[in-house]
Amino acid sequence: MSADVLPHHPASEAAAPGHLLESLGVAALFGVAAFTQVSIAIAQSLLAIALICWIALVVVRRERVEVPTFFYPLLAYAGWTLISAAFSSDPRASFTDCKQLALFLLVPATYRLVQGPRASTLTTVIMSVGAATAAFGIFQYGLLHYDQLSQRPQGTLGHYMTYSGLLMLVIGTALAKLLFDERDRIWPALVMPALLLAVALTSTRMAWVGVCAAAAVLLIIKDFRLLAVLPIVGAITFAAAGPAITHRLMSMFDANDPTRRDRIAMLMEGQHMVRDHPIVGVGPNMVETVYPQYRVSYAVEKINPHLHNVPMQIAAERGLPALALWVTFIGTLVAGLFKRVHQQRHRTVAAIGLATVTGMLAAGLFEYNFGDSEFLMLFLLLVTLPFCSTRSFRSDSAA
Repeated sequence: MSADVLPHHPASEAAAPGHLLESLGVAALFGVAAFTQVSIAIAQSLLAIALICWIALVVVRRERVEVPTFFYPLLAYAGWTLISAAFSSDPRASFTDCKQLALFLLVPATYRLVQGPRASTLTTVIMSVGAATAAFGIFQYGLLHYDQLSQRPQGTLGHYMTYSGLLMLVIGTALAKLLFDERDRIWPALVMPALLLAVALTSTRMAWVGVCAAAAVLLIIKDFRLLAVLPIVGAITFAAAGPAITHRLMSMFDANDPTRRDRIAMLMEGQHMVRDHPIVGVGPNMVETVYPQYRVSYAVEKINPHLHNVPMQIAAERGLPALALWVTFIGTLVAGLFKRVHQQRHRTVAAIGLATVTGMLAAGLFEYNFGDSEFLMLFLLLVTLPFCSTRSFRSDSAA
């Protein structure tokens, strides 16, 4: 692990109050970044350690809690979610689902603990672990026969959609470093083929859309003319993946594809839920429960746990005010990232943040990725890092 993981304090401050807490918290956050792509149980255990260290630091040093601006609408979104849960037809089930809101604390914890050059180091850790999981996914496809729609590469995770969504975020990270990091381009270039092939082999179309959208944004920021490279790389990747993957790609444009028809049906069903419950929605974790009441005649599946569209899911589940707060969160986040992407010193991590948001939004039109814990954890880490990189290490003596 790079020396950037550990605080760079003078030796005289090594014994200062909270020094061990900060070191442990930073190490735990690096572990979260790594194990989110491997094991959610380990990642959340490490997150608990990181949060305890962060809170203890605030208490021991009597610090004022500082957060990036985009955290305020995200916090308001969490608050409205709790209101929605209170008005749910099954408040117990809805409040149980709200435990995921605790993941939002990744933002202030990361903002405090991952300062200065640690942000860049953390992106390298994320990219390296992603490359290892990509290699494992290729192994699953080639040797363990995870080569059917009923059994796709999923790494060590529980679902191929989670796996492909994380790969999408890692690809955006690697491409941003390849395009904007003048000092460290060799490693991203080496791992990129494996990452692209692995996400292709998952046959997850929403991840493909997200990768293309994120790549397009990064290429436009770098040089608009580079967009010409995107279809060439895509063609090479899908040619290497084989005819079955190519056929899956073409199904995106097939009006009779059952999953496409079902997603269209879910949009209509979501509209009906919003019409009946515009303020607080049907309640967190209640879409599956009320789904039979709203199922339209041309829907394919008899039941769906969610509506496979982030904005529609939020509006139907938590109400239009929650959707407005979420859109405000995204708008504030993107504005902050664009401001930083024009600062040469912090351009790489800001570009990573923009690729992350773009990928999430594009893929989120076809999947409720914002509600996936593993995806949400890595997403929040990556979008917070650009705001961390502009901060200097806090001095122990200043506490």
